[in-house]
Amino acid sequence: MTPNIVRKANRDELKNRARMLVSCPDQPGIVAAVSRFLHDHGANIVQSDQYTMDPQGGMFYIRIEFDLEQLDERRERLEQEFTQVAAQFNMQWSINRAGRKKQLAIFVSKEDHALLELLWQWQAGDLEADIAMVISNHNDMRGLVESFGITYHHIPVTADTKVEAERQQLELVAGKVDAVVLARYMQIITPKFIEHFPNRIINIHHSFLPAFVGGKPYAQAHNRGVKIIGATAHYVTEELDGGPIIEQDVQRVSHRDNVDDLKRIGRHIERIVLARAVAWHVEDRVIVHGNKTVVFN
Repeated sequence: MTPNIVRKANRDELKNRARMLVSCPDQPGIVAAVSRFLHDHGANIVQSDQYTMDPQGGMFYIRIEFDLEQLDERRERLEQEFTQVAAQFNMQWSINRAGRKKQLAIFVSKEDHALLELLWQWQAGDLEADIAMVISNHNDMRGLVESFGITYHHIPVTADTKVEAERQQLELVAGKVDAVVLARYMQIITPKFIEHFPNRIINIHHSFLPAFVGGKPYAQAHNRGVKIIGATAHYVTEELDGGPIIEQDVQRVSHRDNVDDLKRIGRHIERIVLARAVAWHVEDRVIVHGNKTVVFN
């Protein structure tokens, strides 16, 4: 299914634009209270999306984009006063400046397809983020990445050096980037690293999991005669490949497709799915609840 196409605002429009994300138990008056609050502070709502899991005792989610003159000067007071509304409805909430591009660190190993898609979209201005750096356990991608003017860090990882390698990685990214993207990074991320980026590490993997775990998943799939292959982008948690899912896609295949065909098709799906997930994350379109997500795309 093709996702909805959302018109991207230009940089001038984003100067005084903010994005509010709210999740809370559903009850009457939530939308009215938030809208009234923004109106009373002189804000103009330009987009609003909402979803309820169950009007009778379920969770309610809303994403609002609004314009407010002199946003930078008024944001702190706006957030302080919104705490009163939030307390009334037991809200989890955030307000983010749309004009501030999030800083990304991309982790990669030897496969370049997912990385390239992100680099191309960033270069074209279609990704509302800055790629602050690329970190890899191999040196293969250095020339490619540096040709885009992006800093490349090579940190080898072995069983004996993993602890030290992770320390170096954290030294590079902690407090310097808003999110980490695993663009086919073939190393397990430890709980210690995840603690620094809760729901801010995005991974991509083939959707054969858990049916085709271990090595050579495409060969396993081919041997079973699969008819659909796909990819899943999700947030990284301590449960391996079990974090909240952001985006998925599939493509039909047949007995005419050999293992190489499946790999080629799979790479195409992976790159598109990861790019969508990253774009929705940096545009504040994802709300995480437990091990699920609500994505306003």
